[in-house]
Amino acid sequence: MNPDNYLTVKKHSQGIFRDKGSKFIGLVWPVESVDSVRDIVDSVKKEYHDARHHCYAYMIGSDRLTWRVHDDGEPSGSAGKPILGQINSAGLTNVLIVVVRYFGGTLLGVSGLIQAYRTASAEAIKNSGIITMTLMDYYRIGFPYAAMNDVMKILKEENAGQSDQSFGLDCSIQIKIPHSEAERITGRLSAISEVSTVWLGTR
Repeated sequence: MNPDNYLTVKKHSQGIFRDKGSKFIGLVWPVESVDSVRDIVDSVKKEYHDARHHCYAYMIGSDRLTWRVHDDGEPSGSAGKPILGQINSAGLTNVLIVVVRYFGGTLLGVSGLIQAYRTASAEAIKNSGIITMTLMDYYRIGFPYAAMNDVMKILKEENAGQSDQSFGLDCSIQIKIPHSEAERITGRLSAISEVSTVWLGTR
């Protein structure tokens, strides 16, 4: 796989699993930050305020190193880990899955819970669909008008995405380029006299 590519879910979706009266609603979202995870979890708790449990797991970053599981009162390891297991099984990142449980009055046991949370998560992922995304770096390029031809030649050769252009005596363009190529491409641009590059972020 291209080092800049990663897999995530296509859209917010849900999957439902029922067992012995209990209802498990798996909810999945594409996310890009821990802050957005908190906001979504809070909104789920408000929307499904009458549910017994709101368990979740998330994975963020192309390196897949930022993650967390939460059992929300279920036996340790019976909810968050199975949810995360489905994220890992699909090789996903930048994803949050919350499984809301309405208790049906019959205990399912740890193995039953693991199966329920796993299945609800898998159904949510299946209903959302999986897409390949490319990790891009964003830069603001500043340069004098006299350097425009040289700058534009490089941007065309590198197939860099361009937006928010401003042309005058002093020019600027926002560009997006593949993360793994960013150092090389910005090096080419910086070699042109009076060109400045400001990193705006990676996403």
